[in-house]
Amino acid sequence: MQNQTITQSLGCGKLQSTQMLQVFCVSDNCERRLFTEEGSVGESNLSFCPPLCVLLRISLLRSSLYGCSCNSVFKMIASSDISYELHHAFGRIRGRNGRVMNKVYHRIDNSSGSVVNLRAQGVRYHELAEISSRGNVSLAQVIKIDGESVTLQVFAGARGFATDARVRFLGHPMQVPFSSDLLGRIFDGGANPRDNGPRLSENMIDIGGPSVNPAMRIIPRNMVRTGIPMIDVFNTLVESQKLPVFAKAGEPYNELLARIALQAEVDVIILGGMGLKHDDYLYFKDTLDQSGALSRTVMFVHTAADPVVECLLVPDLSLAVAEQFAIEGKKVLVLLTDMTSFADALKEIAITMEQIPSNRGYPGDLYSQLASRYEKAVDFEGAGSITILAVTTMPGGDVTHPVPDNTGYITEGQFYLNDGRIEPFGSLSRLKQQVNKSTRDDHRTIMDTMIQLFSQYRSTLEKQSMGFRMSEWDCKLLKYGERFENEMMDLTVNIPLEKALDLGWEILADCFEPVETGVRSEIIDKFWPKKH
Repeated sequence: MQNQTITQSLGCGKLQSTQMLQVFCVSDNCERRLFTEEGSVGESNLSFCPPLCVLLRISLLRSSLYGCSCNSVFKMIASSDISYELHHAFGRIRGRNGRVMNKVYHRIDNSSGSVVNLRAQGVRYHELAEISSRGNVSLAQVIKIDGESVTLQVFAGARGFATDARVRFLGHPMQVPFSSDLLGRIFDGGANPRDNGPRLSENMIDIGGPSVNPAMRIIPRNMVRTGIPMIDVFNTLVESQKLPVFAKAGEPYNELLARIALQAEVDVIILGGMGLKHDDYLYFKDTLDQSGALSRTVMFVHTAADPVVECLLVPDLSLAVAEQFAIEGKKVLVLLTDMTSFADALKEIAITMEQIPSNRGYPGDLYSQLASRYEKAVDFEGAGSITILAVTTMPGGDVTHPVPDNTGYITEGQFYLNDGRIEPFGSLSRLKQQVNKSTRDDHRTIMDTMIQLFSQYRSTLEKQSMGFRMSEWDCKLLKYGERFENEMMDLTVNIPLEKALDLGWEILADCFEPVETGVRSEIIDKFWPKKH
């Protein structure tokens, strides 16, 4: 039975402080009134089937309509399938308890893939809806509004939902609970528990909000220690920095993120996985659990088998929770993998919506979509910070692919993962100069000297591969390069910054004479290892 609500908006004038509003529910061309002259409803009348016509006395308060006649009316309406939503210009009806009673529609115009279209009023962009049909229930999100035409992305896919499905708009965007109880928990892209733990429903916060007011930001000034020499020594990660990890398929980027999660000196780790294989999800879970790091970690995981729209929600869920922890004074490190999967989900939905494609079929707003997530990185004045490290895979190793290409214009540097190691050439942390001047006097010297000598080592390898005879200097470089790769570049190395700097001096002293390094005399006198 089709059940469509018609709302009368009481003429063209403004609503007075107290007026009568009539909400009609038309079914089979029949109407029935359930009211008295006093505007109340008797309990004896509640035995009727869902009311076909209800006359309510309402009042206007701060641009919202509040139902004031009788609580029984709202209990009756809430249990029926009639529509509760008034015209969007007048807000939503609320009962005495303040509970919003949302509008229900019973007609879907068309569907394509996981996208459905219907005609609705008073809904907002990114608002959630609940779709139910023939025992199937799924959340959906408003992704396009064109007049009264509303497009919804159904989380579970539109398959199995008939055109007479029941669509109820919830009046709010996607939300996630926030409390310290999140720590140690694992959720899916819909913020539902994936670890069989209890569902959290207190202190719900909206996701996908605006970036932090620039006036509340401070200049980055603190180092994030990871215990990985190629990061701490050569491309220091700084609080509130946003850095991508560019890698081609097959590189151990998830292993790198897991190691950073174990070793990083921060208060909270937020791990957002997009399009993960189930094995990768289990790897993160088991690694963090066995090391004890799961107790300070919140995981939002979307696997390749989950609905595509949940992939889009993972960064927003992760960053919304991170922002709340940062406001409480926590140092938060957000690890995201893989942003290319996120962009592919955007692409899939854009194609379904028949948007005009841009470069390689990606939507034209790809840059803005990426930037709105990365710009959540912040260091609050008088509170905590959010640092973002996000994997971006490069299909075919192509750095000009639209996703890494757009990412490079947003972030403050990048790490290149090549042959299981962070590549020293091309990797860059643009904010490292803010902190490595205050770590130790020899930090910048070791950083510059060792990279220069490693560059010469690479040239020597090319000469050797072409059959050139190796000079004494070339032999020193070969010895140095081998130690540098094994003791500094290996991602399994876990040593503090100070020990990494000492190790750098030890490698230099083992392979070269002081005058061969080009280091200033005062630094040599202070830090060059003394021979016993």
